[in-house]
Amino acid sequence: EPEIYGSETFEDYFKELQICFKDVEISYFQSNVEGEIIDKLHEVGFSYDGIVLNAAAYTHTSIGIGDAVKGIETKVVEVHISNIHAREEFRQHSYISPNASGVLFGFGLKGYDLAIESFL
Repeated sequence: EPEIYGSETFEDYFKELQICFKDVEISYFQSNVEGEIIDKLHEVGFSYDGIVLNAAAYTHTSIGIGDAVKGIETKVVEVHISNIHAREEFRQHSYISPNASGVLFGFGLKGYDLAIESFL
């Protein structure tokens, strides 16, 4: 849905983030499998300085991802490219937000920059 999410790939945008934050070690993980996201949160959630999490539709359905965020020590910023409150009603509920240190939505890909900056 490029009218909502734009047409730039995250891989291309990630290269821009690496240039913008050249003094910060950043990496990313993407999966469409809920359990893999939970496993990754458990793997890095006690050693990373911050986690930027865009759980996409799992935001609104995954109690497990919400619990994983609650169970780790690393601060998590929840990010959504679109303004979730201007979309369907079901998108306005998040199982992640109550356990996140912050939530950014509606800023497009710029939300990832803002989330990273919040850790610096």
